[in-house]
Amino acid sequence: MLTKPTWRANFAGLANISDEVSGMLDNMARAVSLPKGSRLFGPGKPAESLMLLTSGTVRVQQLSEAGREIVLYRVHAGESCVLTTACLLAFEDYSAEGIAETDVEAVVISRDDFDELMSKSKEFRTFVFGAYSKRITDLFLVIEEIAFKRMDIRVAQKLLELKGDQGVLHLTHQQLAVELGTAREVISRQLKEFERRGWVGLGRGVIELCDTQAISRLAKAD
Repeated sequence: MLTKPTWRANFAGLANISDEVSGMLDNMARAVSLPKGSRLFGPGKPAESLMLLTSGTVRVQQLSEAGREIVLYRVHAGESCVLTTACLLAFEDYSAEGIAETDVEAVVISRDDFDELMSKSKEFRTFVFGAYSKRITDLFLVIEEIAFKRMDIRVAQKLLELKGDQGVLHLTHQQLAVELGTAREVISRQLKEFERRGWVGLGRGVIELCDTQAISRLAKAD
């Protein structure tokens, strides 16, 4: 049992649930800490527990048959993993992997306890399916972007999303390609064009944003 049941305040759907369900959750939940780089789950492995992040970020990515990686989504503090939820509900193995991008703190609920809560608590079911539906919507947006949005616009948007306070990204062309679900060569060509325009400066494992306004204008284009 967790000594600090205030962990539920991190999750909007659990903040005001009944005392009965709160007690069940606090008895069942277990706190875990994982270092940056930890592999939380992987393809072919069963889902053994529901993980609710209280701090940190987890990257969920998939490897295609052709060997190309794509980032599906990220799980942040106050969120749960939709793939884990789907695997728990369908008794299926994982088809993707989850990697801790930062040190992570979380609360985990075992499969047996998850099943009990789902069967006994309407409030818990509402929380689970609410989070599930939101993430499914996000995944459809990822599919739409990959299928229909121009690559130069997607690159501009991702550069702005990932830039640090100083406007510098410490990542390789391959890592950016994984973020966008495309080939490294495609990203390299696009970044070279941005460099030609004076929008970015390219170094080994470094992308410096030199003209953020120009990149922002492209990112907002239809």
